[in-house]
Amino acid sequence: MADSASSVAKSKNILFFGATGTIGRPILEQVIKNKSLFGRLVIFTAPGGDQAKQSLLQGWKTKGLEIIEGDISSEKQVLAAFEGIDTVLSALGRTAIAAQIPLIRLAESHPSIYRFIPSEFGTDIKFGPSSANEKPHQEKLKVRAILEATKKLDYTYIVTGPFADGYLSNNSRDPRIGTWDVKARTVVLLGTGKEKVALTTMRDVGKLTVAVLKHPDVSSKRALKVKSFVTTPDEILAEFQRQTQTEGKWNVSYSSLETLKQLEAEAWASKVPPATFYTLRRIWTEGATLYDQWDNDDIQPEKLDTLEDAVKLAIEQQV
Repeated sequence: MADSASSVAKSKNILFFGATGTIGRPILEQVIKNKSLFGRLVIFTAPGGDQAKQSLLQGWKTKGLEIIEGDISSEKQVLAAFEGIDTVLSALGRTAIAAQIPLIRLAESHPSIYRFIPSEFGTDIKFGPSSANEKPHQEKLKVRAILEATKKLDYTYIVTGPFADGYLSNNSRDPRIGTWDVKARTVVLLGTGKEKVALTTMRDVGKLTVAVLKHPDVSSKRALKVKSFVTTPDEILAEFQRQTQTEGKWNVSYSSLETLKQLEAEAWASKVPPATFYTLRRIWTEGATLYDQWDNDDIQPEKLDTLEDAVKLAIEQQV
């Protein structure tokens, strides 16, 4: 399995968990575009699902992917899916992060698996001393601890920061924590509008994941901090105005950092299920997506999206 030019074996036969989810789909789309680099591409998914999911799976089948329908909590079924696999790539959603722990233990005991890429794809959970206490980080921290205690598994944490697709969306759930409503020309900017934030489009998450798979040496046993671009809410607004040709015609308001903290506290106190989103918005506004250095160049991804690209996509999705 080892590449003569590399001390770390390259991924060939990959098993995906969470492939039909929000970030799983764009990751798999980019992997499929680079299918010639790999061997078997296998999807492990729960049985059933709506017509959209079944159509998605059928489309992947026609492209040569293998589909295994099973129960992720079944040790027998997971071990059977591991046969012949060398790399496990997880894109499980935030509510299923802890489900990776038994998967890691099974992967550690399986003779063919040597690499496990967990579902990170978000804010740096070790950005600073306070990061260990953030509620949304707890399950990911447990996953990292389990992975780092294994003896044979290689791993990479792909830290992308917030998804531009969500950050630039029409947030109808609670516009007070940021929204971009193209039709109503209404926007709520976070902070003062001048704080920098690093964003990554979901299709770029896919490109960056492919780059990690292609460059195992430089991505081995480390957290890679990557992004599409760095910008500010003010700069994003200016780009929306430029592309919609509506300069000065947007209804603009702001949610200060103090307001975000208050909304976050209220969300957790009332045990609102999406309280995590309030915490993340506050974290982003505090500047916890900005790092001393970026690792994009280490893995040499394909050309990534710009602010212009991301805003264009956001407008298309709404209009």
